[in-house]
Parts: sequence; C-alpha cells; structure tokens
Amino acid sequence: MNSDSSFKLSELPADISTRISAVYEKTGFIPNVFIRLAARPDEFRAFFSYHDALMEKESGLSKSDREMIVVATSARNNCTYCVIAHGAVLRIRSKNKLLADQVAINYQSADITPKQRAMLNFASKVSENSHLISQKDSDLLKGIGFSEDDIWDIVAITAFFGMSNRLANSLSIEPNNEFYGMGR
Repeated sequence: MNSDSSFKLSELPADISTRISAVYEKTGFIPNVFIRLAARPDEFRAFFSYHDALMEKESGLSKSDREMIVVATSARNNCTYCVIAHGAVLRIRSKNKLLADQVAINYQSADITPKQRAMLNFASKVSENSHLISQKDSDLLKGIGFSEDDIWDIVAITAFFGMSNRLANSLSIEPNNEFYGMGR
C-alpha cells in the first residue's frame, strides 16, 4: 500500500486504519501527512477531526474558497507539502487547472473575484500579522458579503494550517508524487 516499509496499516488502531484505507481507496495512495501522524494516534484523531470540522462542513465559504486559503497562506509560510497537496485539491474542487498555481505564486494577480482577493488578503494578514487585525478588517469583509461565521472560518482555517505548515516543514514531510498530477 505504501513505499514506507516501517508503516504498517495493520498495526494501527482500527479507526485510524479505517480512515487511511478509505483515503487509499479513493486516491490510490496514502498522503505522507497521514503516515507521519498515524504514529501519534491521539494527535492524528484531533488533527483530522478539526481539519474535517473546518474543511468539510457546510459554510458560507465554498470548499474551493477554503482550499484557496490553505494554498495562499501555505505559500506564504513556504510549506511545500501543503501547497502541493492542497493545490491538487483546489484544482479538483475549482475545476480549474491553473488556479492553484496562480494562488500559490501570487494570488494578487490570480484569476479570482475581488471578494476572493479580499478573503485572501485577510487570511494573509491573519497568517503574518494577526496582532494588527482590527474591527476595520471585519467591517471591510462584512461590507463585501462575508458573515461573522465566514470570518471565523477564514481565521480558523488560516490558523489551523499555520500549525500544519509548521509540522510539515519542521518534520520534512514531502508531498507525495501523486499530488503533482491530480486535477490537471
């Protein structure tokens, strides 16, 4: 199932093995972040529980918008794993082969709406200068159609993936080769 010879799906707790098997059945590979986190079952469960709460729920933000936040802020954090992995998901969810690359390189010149650009401006500020955020930032977002819940989601996604970026970078988690061709 995986080239990492030390990884044994059969030795994992049943719930984690089931989740990883479902990902493998859907994609044909096991993302490296799953392999690294599986060694720490409680953290695996907490990580993916919060991931799913942010990324899979019904929200005022589309799933594509959420992935755009991940790609833009992961690029700012120089996280190759998250840019490549979530770039693949963004290509699939947006049905746009170019968008993930545009957002990763320079979302300011990407082919996105003004509302999406404002969302990514705010996410970037959360990522890099959260101490400078004020009510004016929320008022600006509300003025272009974001709700309080949407603003919370932008902040929470950015913060969660800031942690994920630091884990992937510091533990040298490499993107799987399969991600590079997905959605192209």
